[in-house]
Amino acid sequence: MSCPFNHSAGASEREHILHHGQACFDLISPGLRVSTAELNPAVLPLDWLLGTWQSDEPGEGSFPSITAFRYTETLHFSHVGQPVINFMFNAVHAESKKPLHRECGFIRIQPGTNRVAFIIAQNSGLVEIEEGELTGQQLTLHSTALARTSFAKQPYVQQISRHIQLKPDGRLEQTISMALDGQPLTQHLHITYRRTD
Repeated sequence: MSCPFNHSAGASEREHILHHGQACFDLISPGLRVSTAELNPAVLPLDWLLGTWQSDEPGEGSFPSITAFRYTETLHFSHVGQPVINFMFNAVHAESKKPLHRECGFIRIQPGTNRVAFIIAQNSGLVEIEEGELTGQQLTLHSTALARTSFAKQPYVQQISRHIQLKPDGRLEQTISMALDGQPLTQHLHITYRRTD
């Protein structure tokens, strides 16, 4: 896989890490560096997410104020033994192959509960916290805090909801809805993935 940050795939591990951090190297070479740390018991209920997932067919993106589009996406969930799951999501336009949204962050579980929080930074300049519940192998989350750069593009995102579930056939499904200024909460993205490692 080529580097999503336009860094030469032929560069050494050291060069990748120096220029873009460990997350970049882990994304392009997930099989070369696997955490030997034991999964922290606090996030054991999320072990079904771990690994790399690739969309099995293009996902659908739509919203009343934009032209509908199709995209492919790679998800990478990992850990280093801390009570968090690390993640990186990278989407590409299905036809033009142009990079689209990028998200990275952490997933935490409130100890002793099924309450889950996603802490997310997006390449659009949006930072969010989503909280919700884990039920079996299903996550339902809603934004509780949104922040953006001072020069973010309008209209502003006002609310996000996310639903992730592991289906009986082993595919992972993700649906994201959002509300903008003047637009109610509406489904924006829907996609399914298959585990690749």
